[in-house]
Amino acid sequence: MIRTPLAFIPYLLALAAVCGGLLWHLGDEAAPGHTQAYGRADIGGPFVLVDQNGVRRTEKDFLGKFQLIYFGYTHCPDVCPLTLSVMAGALEKLGESADHIEPVFITVDPARDRPKILKDYVASFGTRFTALTGSSEEIARVTREYRVYVEREPAANGGYAVNHSSRIYLMDPDGRFVGVYDETLGPDGLAKALRARL
Repeated sequence: MIRTPLAFIPYLLALAAVCGGLLWHLGDEAAPGHTQAYGRADIGGPFVLVDQNGVRRTEKDFLGKFQLIYFGYTHCPDVCPLTLSVMAGALEKLGESADHIEPVFITVDPARDRPKILKDYVASFGTRFTALTGSSEEIARVTREYRVYVEREPAANGGYAVNHSSRIYLMDPDGRFVGVYDETLGPDGLAKALRARL
């Protein structure tokens, strides 16, 4: 019988752990549906929607400026108005630099958020915002393009709420994804982050 000196046991255990991790990784890569991405995140894409003035708009209308895009809805009780306030405050703090940024609010509740409703809503946050809506299919398409989670939840009063991810997307003047932020930054933090990108 061969006896392994006790001093080598920790090294053998470490070697076994490394080999196990390598096999696990290789197994994951061979699994169906596994994809590995490098470089720029695949977020954003073409859309055709209607703005708060009833005008058809596409992603091409916003090229040439950075776009600060947020998905939400007008019946949202808390995080949506807070986030739009943070965006508006950050743009105010940027001064003239804010002229290079187009803030865009896209509804995730097209059944209730028609152009007139959106126009009144975004006016509460200043004059800079473009608000967009569309058919259920058009909104579903753009939320998929931006990887936005959306789920309707029935409410006790017979209505509904819309659960959704709450992220602020920054797209560059060519419409390519740059980064993502949230309302916890506050106006100062978001302004600082945006200034670094301009």
